[in-house]
Amino acid sequence: AIENEFLHTETMPFLEWHIHRYGRSYGDKRDIYKRPDAVNNQSYNAQAADRDMVYCFTYAPSGEPLPPQNVRLPPSLKTLEGCVDGPFKHLTGVAKANMAKQMHQRFITEISGTHVG
Repeated sequence: AIENEFLHTETMPFLEWHIHRYGRSYGDKRDIYKRPDAVNNQSYNAQAADRDMVYCFTYAPSGEPLPPQNVRLPPSLKTLEGCVDGPFKHLTGVAKANMAKQMHQRFITEISGTHVG
């Protein structure tokens, strides 16, 4: 955020946010085919309103050109294929290779920015 001239101003639990009842969205291309449950607002994977946080930022432009962005590249496919913990803990063979390919493709998609919009 700082590299893009945004300053963190506040963090609060989602349920304390004054518009927490407003319909939520993913904010990317998933919104086209998968919208949150308007009644319960809980159709997210691995998200729950009672555990979510809201992060507030203020745009504070310096007037200077932005420097090149520091981007940390995701692990290589070979590195992911060598993993033995996390989601790979109980996988072997084709299942492990497929998981590594899926994760690598997701990382590459997200770092390219094509996951948005």
